[in-house]
Amino acid sequence: MYYVSTRDKLQKTTASGAIAYGLAPDGGLYTPEAIPSLAGNALDTLKGMTYPQRAVYVMSAYLDGYSASELAGFSAKAYNREKFDDPQIAPIRQVDEDTFALELWHGPTCAFKDMALQMLPHLLTAALRKEGEKKTAYILVATSGDTGKGALEGFRDVAGTRIQVFYPKDGVSPIQELQMNTQEGENVSVWAVEGNFDHAQSGVKYLFSDKRFGEELARKGVFLSSANSINWGRVLPQIVYYVSAYCDMMNMGKIEKGEKLNVCVPTGNFGDILAAYYAKRMGVPLGRLICASNSNCVLTDFFATGVYDRNRPFYKTTSPSMDILISSNLERLLHAYTYGDTSQVKGYMDQLAETGRYQILGNVRRNMERDFAAAYCDDAGVMRCIAATWEEKKYLIDPHTAVAMDVLNQYRKSTGDHTPALVVSTASPFKFCPAVLEALGSQCSTQGLESIVQLEKRTGLQAPAPLTNLVGKPVRFQNVIGKDDMASAVRAMLE
Repeated sequence: MYYVSTRDKLQKTTASGAIAYGLAPDGGLYTPEAIPSLAGNALDTLKGMTYPQRAVYVMSAYLDGYSASELAGFSAKAYNREKFDDPQIAPIRQVDEDTFALELWHGPTCAFKDMALQMLPHLLTAALRKEGEKKTAYILVATSGDTGKGALEGFRDVAGTRIQVFYPKDGVSPIQELQMNTQEGENVSVWAVEGNFDHAQSGVKYLFSDKRFGEELARKGVFLSSANSINWGRVLPQIVYYVSAYCDMMNMGKIEKGEKLNVCVPTGNFGDILAAYYAKRMGVPLGRLICASNSNCVLTDFFATGVYDRNRPFYKTTSPSMDILISSNLERLLHAYTYGDTSQVKGYMDQLAETGRYQILGNVRRNMERDFAAAYCDDAGVMRCIAATWEEKKYLIDPHTAVAMDVLNQYRKSTGDHTPALVVSTASPFKFCPAVLEALGSQCSTQGLESIVQLEKRTGLQAPAPLTNLVGKPVRFQNVIGKDDMASAVRAMLE
């Protein structure tokens, strides 16, 4: 299987090339030429497998050039009890009669990014070998909170790589910031950027597209790669947990094979819900894909009107990982719905770069409406949802998961569709203690690690060990730069 740029179908590479280099030379995102289909009995086979085995089964369909035994070794290293505190890796919890939570935060950084970022370093280092690449892979990451720590942990001291993370100053939770700034490893660095996530993400994309900068790095024996979801190696492992979740729902006796399962996903950069779309394309019987946004509701408006417009106020919310106005992975969805018309996708992206907006029309929009629904939830709604879910269901959720819970309720009320639904729970509530405590009616006495203890006492629940283990860890990074100084930060780390 080959991978093509979303902006030029002549820009083509192998699976290893797509993963090794991350972004296509024209700035497009590498996307598989075709989506493989699951065989008729595949779900019956998969439901008897463990999560690592399911990962091998699903990913092998996309990774020509990677052997099954090779992938099995990667999967065993990525998904095990040393790194994940639940034997199911991505367990499902029943919230009420027809609502289920897919908990993706049982890994080493307590966020869903672990599901992909524990696998990506293995895929990437293998890709470098397959491509015959001798230069060091310099991983640039823009993060709105969770990707940064997940990438740092995944690539810590991985041979042949260095990793540099940029996050928006004052735009992540105190716990997220502490997780990043206490990161161990000899090949890691962390920088706060004055501005919001979109500034950090745009800065990283600009560095990838700057040919002179790339030539400068090449002379130093370095090339740029990415651990953001612009890299196919990030999206692919995410497809696995939707396939796995459907199998687990069958094993739990909550659905029969072939029965529809709706999915509601809190998303900002559109990678997580895009993976659900690919799982559906493969043949998993997913129903409506419900896109849940916070007050930065550019995606909600897009699905409602067909107009993507980032020219709007930017809000800092209690769900900071979704505080995004430029949803990079939407480009891959456009590629799918235009049937690979890369000139059309390039036109949309050129309009976005030049004017900050574009509009889809006709069959593209109608086909999206067939698969997707969308709504948003503001901070007040998040607070009410956290409180109600705890008081009525005795289930504690973080603000991002609350966005999805609330949006699912909105969808059901507006449509009457009570198909069993999976809410993607993206982070431990203990990563966002101040917001959760406030929702539960308790004033948070501190923004730091003490808030974890306070939430434990308030709920009687135990915080995940990776968070409680932050106590006493030294802060290694306190770098702050302007949004136009990111290239200088990279140069500084190479000197």
